[in-house]
Amino acid sequence: MLAKPYAIVILSAALFFTGLSQAAERKVIMPKGDEPSRLYSPGIEANGFIFTSGQLAIDPTSGKLVEGIEAQTRLALANLRRVLEAGGSSMDKLVKVNVYLSNIDDYAAMNKIYAESFNGAPPVRTALQVGKIPLGALIEIEGIALK
Repeated sequence: MLAKPYAIVILSAALFFTGLSQAAERKVIMPKGDEPSRLYSPGIEANGFIFTSGQLAIDPTSGKLVEGIEAQTRLALANLRRVLEAGGSSMDKLVKVNVYLSNIDDYAAMNKIYAESFNGAPPVRTALQVGKIPLGALIEIEGIALK
C-alpha cells in the first residue's frame, strides 16, 4: 500500500495530465458563409468555453465595413453573436468581453448600443482605446463564453 503523500502525488499527476489532454482538444468554430482564414479562426471551443476573435463591423453579405460608431457597435456585436451561436453558445453565456475603440470619446455611444445586447447581468468587460483597428474600424469586440 502506498503512503498517503505518494498517493496524493500520483493522483495529482494523473489529474494534471488528464487536464492537459483535455486542454489540447479544441474545435474551430466557423459561422455559415464565412471563409476560412490561414491567419485566425473566428472562434475556438476548448474545455467548455468559446473564445472568439475580435469582431469588426463587417457586413457578412457585402464584406464591407459599415460607418458610424453606433452602426459599427451593433454589427460587431451581431458578428460576435454569429460566432457564439455557431459554437452552440449565446450572448447571455458570455463571461468576458474586450472592447477596443479607436477613439475613447465613442465610449458613451458604444455603451448605449452594448447595453441592448444583454438580458440579465452583463459579462465582465474591459473597454479601452487602442492606436488603430484593422480596416480603419472604430470598434472591435471579442469575447469568452460558456458553451
